[in-house]
Amino acid sequence: MPIQFLKGVGPKKAALFARLGIETAEDLLWHVPWRYEDRSTLLKITDLCHGEECTVVGKVEDYRLIRTRRRAFTIFEVRFGDETGMLKARWFNQSYLLNLFEQGQLVMLSGTVHKGRRGKAEPEMQNPVFEIIDEEIDQEPIHVGRIVPIYHGTRGVSSRLIRVLINRLLDQYLGRLSDVIPQSIRKRLGLTNFETAMTEIHFPLETSECEGLNCGRSVAHQRLAFDELFLLELGMGMKKAGIKKRDTGITFQCGGPLSERFRQHLPFKLMDSQECVIREIMTDMESSYPMNRLLQGDVGCGKTVVAAFALVCAAESKYQSVVLVPTEILAEQHFLTFRRLLEPLGLRCSILIGGQSKTERGELLQGLGDGSIAVTIGTHALLHEDVDFKRLGLVVVDEQHKFGVLQRARITAKGMNPDILVMTATPIPRTLALTVYGDLDVSVISTRPPGRPPIHTIRVSEFQRSKAYRLILNELQKARQGFVIYPLVEESEKMDLQAAASGLEKLKIVFPDHYIGLIHGRMKPSEKDAVMNAFIDGEINLLVATSVVEVGIDIPNATIMLIEHAERYGLAQLHQLRGRIGRGVESSTCILMTAGRGSPETTRRLNTLVNTNDGFAIAEEDLMMRGPGDFFGTRQWGLPELRVANLIRDVVLLEKARTEAFRTLDNDPHLAHPDHAGLKAVLYRRWKGKLDLIDVS
Repeated sequence: MPIQFLKGVGPKKAALFARLGIETAEDLLWHVPWRYEDRSTLLKITDLCHGEECTVVGKVEDYRLIRTRRRAFTIFEVRFGDETGMLKARWFNQSYLLNLFEQGQLVMLSGTVHKGRRGKAEPEMQNPVFEIIDEEIDQEPIHVGRIVPIYHGTRGVSSRLIRVLINRLLDQYLGRLSDVIPQSIRKRLGLTNFETAMTEIHFPLETSECEGLNCGRSVAHQRLAFDELFLLELGMGMKKAGIKKRDTGITFQCGGPLSERFRQHLPFKLMDSQECVIREIMTDMESSYPMNRLLQGDVGCGKTVVAAFALVCAAESKYQSVVLVPTEILAEQHFLTFRRLLEPLGLRCSILIGGQSKTERGELLQGLGDGSIAVTIGTHALLHEDVDFKRLGLVVVDEQHKFGVLQRARITAKGMNPDILVMTATPIPRTLALTVYGDLDVSVISTRPPGRPPIHTIRVSEFQRSKAYRLILNELQKARQGFVIYPLVEESEKMDLQAAASGLEKLKIVFPDHYIGLIHGRMKPSEKDAVMNAFIDGEINLLVATSVVEVGIDIPNATIMLIEHAERYGLAQLHQLRGRIGRGVESSTCILMTAGRGSPETTRRLNTLVNTNDGFAIAEEDLMMRGPGDFFGTRQWGLPELRVANLIRDVVLLEKARTEAFRTLDNDPHLAHPDHAGLKAVLYRRWKGKLDLIDVS
């Protein structure tokens, strides 16, 4: 039922509710309170105490509207009484209340009590919450005299209005709510029934229930959170099953002469965790089912060389590969890396980005079409309709969270069920990874290359700039290199570049004996290549970069980084930037410079970075601070929004939901059993058609 057809809503209010993500009556029921207020203890007027939050019932004795000298400001004053005394209540700029109150009415009020003005005996309340009680009707109050739910609202939609509508909805339709979780699961896990849970999460009857709800552990919360997580896991399970059961994929021949030559060509020994992940990838590629695997690991853990093994395996079976990345600078850096690794094996690599000449682009498209190009690295330019491949067999997506589901669908559609490997340097705990990326198999590189000492991170203020410069100079005098990162000024990229350019000139004065370079997103590809090559060759000692540039290049000699205005960055982004140094055997230092003390949240974020180099620990802290919705970008990758459950707090419940969901699908893969009809309907409604994208990682 669209929300606009509920009594008291209408089209205009419905548009306001849409801001809260509420479009139907079902959405409204799942808009649960974010906290509760205990207004259940009724006191007599004589027992009211100054400064305390109290609830009282009184009869309207008299009232008046006071107009102040400033005509726009009014005070509505009412005197209430019970058998023990009198109470005065005042509401400011709410003159419409004059039409609500009548003498002799019984009213329940809740608010903070103040001493009477000018020493008068009558206590006062200012702007109290109230509810008019009809003595002839045995009605249960919903705004006062009980544990009251408090909802997130928006301009034009108050918590009070939401409370009224949900109460009305439960009164009318509670008996028609359908419990879709199979009875066997409810019994096995001891879950309360759906009607009771939905009623108690909105209108708990006891203080103990209220306390449980406020800390997220009530019986009602557990039940509704389980429902959400079960439907999430069920949808993920169906997506994964759909991928496994779609048309047969490519069966690659892995581990042949080309793979052996590649292994011998590497100038270093692979870590055990890399070898383990390579075996998992090879097993997938040799299978007749299309690979759909997530490769996650911390910054600098060696994901690129693992991906290169997959590219070699595809080429050995005469198939082409693409590496899809979010930015041009990252594409250029990957191109340099993969060309260095693969061209000695006779594999032709290319790069496809925006801004290339018509002639250059034409030659690339011809090479892709005739199959002579084995590996192509590119940005969104790869998604254009005129980009065709002769035999696309493998798609690698780097920084996968920056691509939407449909974008990944477009690139995979250019092949015949190609294998898919998605990579992320934002690691998350495996339990959450299995859920959030539940339609993928998960591989983790859990260690860093040996011999790399941890990066020492310090925080300094603007007033300590000279200290930061001394640390940089100390490294440069040892013939080492470093970075100075300037933040993105969202209002104007031009301002951003001006700040970086201005910083560059100041740094040239501070470090006159060292060569300083600049790189930013507006430079031409040839200019970026020239700067990067000079930095790689050691001609540039200190590289100034704007934060729109994802500097992902591997410079073992870079041992120092200064991040200007570190308070403007997110935790994950800071960790990514820091990962550009510390790739050699020398100790490295990252300097976080901030303007002022910053907020408590900023302090917590920066202290986390100072105290640990562990990407998994940083990701968990980032999850805690930002919340799972912002961290994972659920709207971007197409999962239903969680209104009750929390992927961090409810991780134990999450594991139970996953177990039950996959058990259900093992027994009834298509939810065709009559007992699952309601479950299937709710599942598809909750996912809103997104299960149609089951062939997209």
